[in-house]
Amino acid sequence: MDTVILEGDMAQFQPAMGAATLIGMLMVPLSGTGTLMITGKKVCLEGDEKNVQLPINYIQGPYVIPGMGVLKITALGGDQLSTKLLNGKKLMLKGSNFQAEMQVTAPAQQPTPNGPVPDATPKYAGQGQFTSLNLKFNAA
Repeated sequence: MDTVILEGDMAQFQPAMGAATLIGMLMVPLSGTGTLMITGKKVCLEGDEKNVQLPINYIQGPYVIPGMGVLKITALGGDQLSTKLLNGKKLMLKGSNFQAEMQVTAPAQQPTPNGPVPDATPKYAGQGQFTSLNLKFNAA
């Protein structure tokens, strides 16, 4: 049995996203689309993770002038979905780690005597986990 994720629970991204280091608040609240409510909050269902987007600053190695990117969850871990269905979808569970990606929107830059040189990497991969205050409802 594992904790069911509810709207308002948090997706927390790890600060190391591949070779990039994320700067700023690394947590974003989740939205739930389930019709089932626990303590007045909707449960999160399979697919709700696709709505997570978090703008973030980053640096990478010699690229010390911060750039910008958008964090997204790319895949849930094998232990982050229930075996039970609600309206044909699995419930999201706390589980271990999800896979994440930061898509660069404004590259970090490396200062040089001839002017800044932009980071050429378009995206970085990493991980994160869910944090939940749900102490009442678990699922398998």
